[in-house]
Amino acid sequence: MGIERMEFTITQIGTIYSPYKNKEDCPIQGAFKAAGKGKIEIFKEYEEALETIETFSHIILLYIFDKAGEIILSRPTFLDEKPHGVFASRHPCRPNRIGMSIVKLENRKGNILEVREIDVLDQTPLIDIKPYVPKFDYRVNASNGWVESKEAHEKPKNRE
Repeated sequence: MGIERMEFTITQIGTIYSPYKNKEDCPIQGAFKAAGKGKIEIFKEYEEALETIETFSHIILLYIFDKAGEIILSRPTFLDEKPHGVFASRHPCRPNRIGMSIVKLENRKGNILEVREIDVLDQTPLIDIKPYVPKFDYRVNASNGWVESKEAHEKPKNRE
């Protein structure tokens, strides 16, 4: 299929702040550290885009894995020693280095969002926010894929 590749420019809209300075301390999923607090600072020129965001209990953060390592397209994960393609995992070392997290929105103060359940490294570049809408985002018959047979737990300290 002769599809031409395109390049895109993505602009940072803010910065994510968290207590996690390195990947060893950062939870692999925010659900494992519900008490993990963070702040999102939206650049002032985008503050108007936050209008009514506080009416949602959770938001989806899209960000750049700016501290990710080497891109390896198939690799073991924290849940499984068997390799899985990065598109079948949430590993940060991926071709476009785009990450996604769902966080609990606690408060909005102007262009600052206070959140819980954060699983992002400190000072991560934010590229977008979307409201988490269970009516649209939850799928009753969704499959957990290869993760289904794995016990949900926090990553061991010696694994990526």
